[in-house]
Amino acid sequence: MRATRMCLRFLSPALFLGLACRGSRDERDRLVAADGKRHYTAYTAAGEVEDPKGVVNIYAATGANALSPVAARAKPLVYVPNSRSGTVSVIDPTTYTVVTTFKTGKVPQHVVPSYDLTTLWVLNNGSSTLTPIDPFTGKEGTPVHVVDPYNMYYSPDGRLAIVVAEGHQQLDFHDPVTMELLQSVKTDCRGIDHMEFTDDGRYAIATCEFDGRLLKVDLTDKKPVEYLALDDTSGAMPQDIRSSPDGSVFFVADMKADGVRLIDPIAFRQIGFIHTGKGTHGIYPSRDGRLFYVTNRGWNTLIAHPHGEGSVSVVDPIARKVVSTWTILGGGSPDMGNVTADGKELWVSGRYDREVYVFDTATGTLTHRIPVGNEPHGLCVWPQPGRYSLGHTGNMR
Repeated sequence: MRATRMCLRFLSPALFLGLACRGSRDERDRLVAADGKRHYTAYTAAGEVEDPKGVVNIYAATGANALSPVAARAKPLVYVPNSRSGTVSVIDPTTYTVVTTFKTGKVPQHVVPSYDLTTLWVLNNGSSTLTPIDPFTGKEGTPVHVVDPYNMYYSPDGRLAIVVAEGHQQLDFHDPVTMELLQSVKTDCRGIDHMEFTDDGRYAIATCEFDGRLLKVDLTDKKPVEYLALDDTSGAMPQDIRSSPDGSVFFVADMKADGVRLIDPIAFRQIGFIHTGKGTHGIYPSRDGRLFYVTNRGWNTLIAHPHGEGSVSVVDPIARKVVSTWTILGGGSPDMGNVTADGKELWVSGRYDREVYVFDTATGTLTHRIPVGNEPHGLCVWPQPGRYSLGHTGNMR
């Protein structure tokens, strides 16, 4: 299949990121990542996330300050999509203040780094558009039409942008540069929203928020291959999903079960559970990958109020236990975000409290609460270490 390229430009010529008029490109071609290489030319972890001794470390290339040349050129900023306000608040991470706010389409959900780290995309779920941001200037550009972009990921080989069209219960496969639609795949996954990839780059596993299941997709033919009903008599509500450093276990945040489910991604079955806190939602690896910062939103429901029982649980993914819990004085609703490039801070949105939280990862101290717009969601701390982005708010490899 040939993908005809569109000429995409930002509002200002200075924001042009080379997206335009590159000629035709077969969808099988892989993008060059930010390290100047093409990745996953075969479905194997060897040479990608596996060292010469055969040891897999998913997060080996995302260590503290391990910025690619592309990411190192970016202006350090934090982008906060305010879903109910239809805006993005831009925060200077050195002064912890909002320096500008710009309008987006309706219901911006997440800010997603592109595979090659040259663009940040604001996903405007309610108006079916993506607003590009130039990471080198922090300026927004001209929106691009994409149907129902609740979330977005990239195949590990860089061939595909995968738009998670939650309201349509489908995965839309796009050209990762032009965002031209290549193929739509219907699923039986109600509330499809978050995704992770196996270490060999072949399979994606997605969470089905509203029917308590997981979906496994084979990227070779872009088809669902299996569903897994999560075993919870009270009704599961899976949210974020992340791989253990060695790729052997996927951690699934469950907002109703108040903890993290452990899933064998190959056998595709649940093998354990870790209780964290009320309304478990997001999962973010530390810079060395030895710890996961798990946000507990403080509510088990989609309709909530300020000052909930929000907290952050620090999980050891190897020992499979909680090693520390960080609380929020007066309550809060920590949701989505990421760790800073140096690993010293965790930034997360306060979904129902119109604020952003900054935690010191060495002590667990909440150091800043920054007022933003209404219902802040998938904030992006940029730049991030890594060779390429697999999407979401910066799932880096």
